[in-house]
Amino acid sequence: MVKLDILSDPICPWCFIGKTNLERALEAEADHPFIIEWHPFQLNPDMPAGGMDRRTYLESKFGGKQKAVSAYLPVIEHAQAAGLDINLDAIKTTPNTMDAHRLIHWAGIEGKQTPVVSALFRAYFKDGRDIGQHEVLADIADAVGMDASVVLRLLKTEEDMANIRERDTHARAMGVNSVPTFIVASQHTVPGAQPTELWRKVIGELREQME
Repeated sequence: MVKLDILSDPICPWCFIGKTNLERALEAEADHPFIIEWHPFQLNPDMPAGGMDRRTYLESKFGGKQKAVSAYLPVIEHAQAAGLDINLDAIKTTPNTMDAHRLIHWAGIEGKQTPVVSALFRAYFKDGRDIGQHEVLADIADAVGMDASVVLRLLKTEEDMANIRERDTHARAMGVNSVPTFIVASQHTVPGAQPTELWRKVIGELREQME
């Protein structure tokens, strides 16, 4: 088997698109060798704990409404090409994702990382839910078979916050400055939301090497 480490943030639309393209390749290549592990990278590590109004955030980040709209046009185009129905109008808040990353970490302990990551993307980009809210995260945990009461209790503490910050810092020290970033077999870095065809090619090459 081959380790595929994925650095992402659940409020990153390119991460959602990249994950979808990868999954199409994995479905087409059922005997793929990948074992997937998700790792934290906060796009906005200095975001207030309660998040902020999304429109205000985007206009501040991109320098005005029109520039924000222009910046998201490629996102919409690539999402449609990937078959994703992203509902950007439903998103009212840009959250701090520390707690979402903690949930992904805890899900990894139970072998449920990918289902939680999938649920976070759907909740944010399709349903417009605030994934910075503890109740929303507990609901997502419950939906994938985790103990929501335990998750709620942990979220009220600082459990694993230092772990998430250290891993985020380590990724940046390694040169990661955007997500998604995929690392194949701890050696080859594949940045960005790559198309399904590329992943099928990578899987084919790995399969040949293993024969």
